[in-house]
Amino acid sequence: MSRILLTGASGYIGGHLKDQLKTDHDIIAISRNINNKENEKNVTWKAADLFDLKEITEVMEGIDTAIYLVHSMMPNAKLTQANFEDMDALLADNFARAAKKQGVKHIIFMSGLIPNNNDLSAHLRSRLECEKILGSYGIPVSTLRAGLIIGAKGSSYPILKRLVERLPGMILPSWAYNMIAPVSINDVINKLALLVERAPQQNETFDVTGPEIMNYKELIQRTAAVLNKRLPIVDLPIIPIWISRYWVQRISQVPKEMVYPLMNSLVHDMIPQPKRMHPDISFGETSYEESVQQALNEENKMNQKQSKSKKATSKNNKEQIKDVRAISRFKVPESYSIDDVSKIYANFINNMTLHLVNGNINEHEFNIKLPFTNQSILKMECDTQTSSKDIFVYKIVGGKLAMSNNGGNARLEFR
Repeated sequence: MSRILLTGASGYIGGHLKDQLKTDHDIIAISRNINNKENEKNVTWKAADLFDLKEITEVMEGIDTAIYLVHSMMPNAKLTQANFEDMDALLADNFARAAKKQGVKHIIFMSGLIPNNNDLSAHLRSRLECEKILGSYGIPVSTLRAGLIIGAKGSSYPILKRLVERLPGMILPSWAYNMIAPVSINDVINKLALLVERAPQQNETFDVTGPEIMNYKELIQRTAAVLNKRLPIVDLPIIPIWISRYWVQRISQVPKEMVYPLMNSLVHDMIPQPKRMHPDISFGETSYEESVQQALNEENKMNQKQSKSKKATSKNNKEQIKDVRAISRFKVPESYSIDDVSKIYANFINNMTLHLVNGNINEHEFNIKLPFTNQSILKMECDTQTSSKDIFVYKIVGGKLAMSNNGGNARLEFR
C-alpha cells in the first residue's frame, strides 16, 4: 500500500479525493489546523503550514506520492502583504523542495486549463508558474488541468449558481461568448485517482473536460434550466471586464480576492488542447445537466450539517487571525547569491530609515540595532536545519521589539 501525502485535504476537491483514495492507499492528510479532524482507517491527519519549509519537509518523510491541491487567492492571515502569485510560488517551491529532500517519487498537481495565449490572466499565469516550479526539482510531476469544475463547493461554480439564483435577468458582455469546458467534480476526482496509479519518468500534463464545450451564455442558460429559473438575457458587448467583476462580486457576495482573479480569466477561451488529451484521462462522461443536479443534491446534504460547519470555520479563523505574512519578489542578476541578496536587504533597511537603525547580516545572524547605543531592537539567528546554499532562514531570538526571546515560528527568509 503506497503512502500518499494529500495537501488541501480539508478543502472541497481534497476531501473528495481523500475518500476516493483511502480504500487502497495510506493517506497522510495535511491541514494547518487539525483540531476538528479525526483519523480513520488509512487516513492520518497531520498539521503543517505549507509556508514553513521545515514543517512540510517533516510530514513528507516516507511519502511515495505527493498531491498538491493548493492556491492562495484567499488570504489566510490577519495581515497579508503579498499578492497571491508570490504566495503560490513560495508554497510550490516549499512543496517541491521538501519532496526532493525526502525522496518522493511522484507529484500530482491540480491546475487550470491554459489557453494558447501569451497574455494570460494573473490567475492562469500563477497556475502555470506553479507547474514549472513543481517540475523543476527532478521529481516527475503529473498535472491535470481543468476549467470550470461543477460541484457544490469549490471556486467558480458556486459564483455562477448564485448569480443565476439571485438575478431576475442578466446583461451579458462580450466575454459571454468565449468558450468553456465544464467538467463534473466526480469526473475530476476519478481522473486524479488514475494519475496516482501512474509512474511517469518525466513531467506530463493532461487537460480534462466534460462531454460538451459551450460558451458562457449557454452555460448560464442551461444552469437556469436545471434550477427551473426563468432568466431573461440581454447582450451588451461594450461592458468592460472591470465592471463585470464588480457586479459579480456584489451579487454573489464571494470575496473579491477570489472573484477578481477568476473573472480576469474570462477573456480567454478555456478549452482543452488536443496535444494534451489522453484517452483515459481527458474525457469526463457526466453531462452538464447531470453535473449541476449532482451538485444541487450534494449541497442539500451539506446544508443539513451547516451548524457543525460554522463551528469548525469559526475555530479555524481564531487560529488564522494571529498570522502576519509579507512576501516580496524581485529580479536580480543570475550571478547573485543568496548571501548577496540578504546583504542588499540589510542595506535597504539602513537607507530607508536614514540609518536610524542599522542592519548587520551574515551567515550566522541578522541583527538590527539602534546606532550609538549598540542595543538590538531585533535579533535573528540562522536556522541551520532549514537553511542551505540557496535559502537563508533567520528566526527571531531577541531584541527590544521581540515579544520574547523565543520568537516561535516568526522568521525571515531569503531564497
